[in-house]
Amino acid sequence: MAGGRDLSPITLVLLPGLEGSGTLFANLLPELPKEIKVIVAAYPQQQFLSYSQLVLWLKDVVPNDGAFVVLGESFGSELAVKFAATHPTNLAGIILCAGFVSNPVRNWGILPRLLANPFLFRFQPPDFALKYFVAGAHAPKSLLEAVRQARRSVSATVFAKRAQATIHCNARDDIQKVNVPLLYLQATDDHLVEKSSLEEIQRLHPQTISVSIRAPHMLLQTEPRAAAEAITNFLVAQGLYLT
Repeated sequence: MAGGRDLSPITLVLLPGLEGSGTLFANLLPELPKEIKVIVAAYPQQQFLSYSQLVLWLKDVVPNDGAFVVLGESFGSELAVKFAATHPTNLAGIILCAGFVSNPVRNWGILPRLLANPFLFRFQPPDFALKYFVAGAHAPKSLLEAVRQARRSVSATVFAKRAQATIHCNARDDIQKVNVPLLYLQATDDHLVEKSSLEEIQRLHPQTISVSIRAPHMLLQTEPRAAAEAITNFLVAQGLYLT
């Protein structure tokens, strides 16, 4: 027992970013303690589901017989917040990685709306674009290929609609309803999600715990050990896991 909680194994539910396949969690999984159960919640890949539809879908994915924590990466962060706002039974915390509760690229003007086009998503971005925006300047070829493979697993139309949902996202009211501990993992070298996204979350949810890690947008993929350490420390601090 810790803090009155029965320490049966905690379950960590991982919500992917735009690509939705969950395959890009491959670097993180081996770094997490073996005692933590993990569910990789891959989204339907050939059917677009809105955030409200994904909340209903997620209710059938999470465990119904024990405490669990939801981690939302990028696109998955708004889903994690909206889900937590419904106060699910046994939800013990949420983690947002490179996350946001409103349009993270609002300062880009109309460019994101022009780019969120199914036709453009039929083409794979060049290495320099992947490195600058998501994977970092020193990303290995293996990571770039993993990103491309994940992109190929989802239709261009679904990918574009998810990008459009990100641009129009609004979970400001939802995050104020979150009543479980919240950890934010900030990638300090993120060229997609600016620091203002974290500042907005802290303003709306002052109890937010934040950990900054020097990494590009793909924090979990490029700094998996540091990310796993921050996640584990959070679970320990909340009495959800004993080292």
